[in-house]
Amino acid sequence: MAQPASESPRIRVLLVDDEKLVRAGFTMLFGVEPLLEVVGEACDGAEAVELALRLRPDVILMDVQMPVMNGIEATRAITAQTDAKVLILTTFDDEENVLESLQAGASGFLLKNTDPAQLVHAINTAAEGHALLAPEVTRQIIRRGVGSLEADPAGPTPEPGPSEEQRRLLETLTEREREVLELVAHGMSNHEIAEALFVGPATVKSHVSACLAKLGVRDRVQLVVLAFEAGVVDRSPDPTSGSTHP
Repeated sequence: MAQPASESPRIRVLLVDDEKLVRAGFTMLFGVEPLLEVVGEACDGAEAVELALRLRPDVILMDVQMPVMNGIEATRAITAQTDAKVLILTTFDDEENVLESLQAGASGFLLKNTDPAQLVHAINTAAEGHALLAPEVTRQIIRRGVGSLEADPAGPTPEPGPSEEQRRLLETLTEREREVLELVAHGMSNHEIAEALFVGPATVKSHVSACLAKLGVRDRVQLVVLAFEAGVVDRSPDPTSGSTHP
């Protein structure tokens, strides 16, 4: 017999934002969700690191621009020392920070105007170990972010290409695994990849898992970051001709 929802393990959430009103709003929102529990609030990145280590939350909602220590630095410290999933709270104006956040170990990002139901769904998704890739936003931000990180103010922007370590890791992939990596980087879901390659979703899932293990990254978001950093895919329109994936 299935357990009643009330007996299911609750997802422990840590809220990190320098605006008290924002934290209060999230606390009220999550207070009516039977499977979510706010275990703490932090007003800056340094406090977030301290609480993450002490409270061991499952999911952390992390703002970027904060005093003392910003969200990117806090994310890097937290993901290096805990298994917590960090979701970055951002706006479209924060594009330059998003890639750095993902490189720091964040499992995804949410826009601050996200619908409450979508926010709750995102937290559940992250808690289950899945990365949050919103193709209609992620691809654009990562392309722009990669470009800004590669640009040298003193000279022309270099062509993207893998580092020696990335090249070594990429060489461990099979031809099909690399093909799957490219499609993941374009924001395609396992189901869409399965349809494109005429294989089953379970097969795609197996290939994605192999890519994660061989490349030493923790989730699909990190796969996307590595793929763009290493030049596995370019920043031109994706194979789906600009369609928006769910």
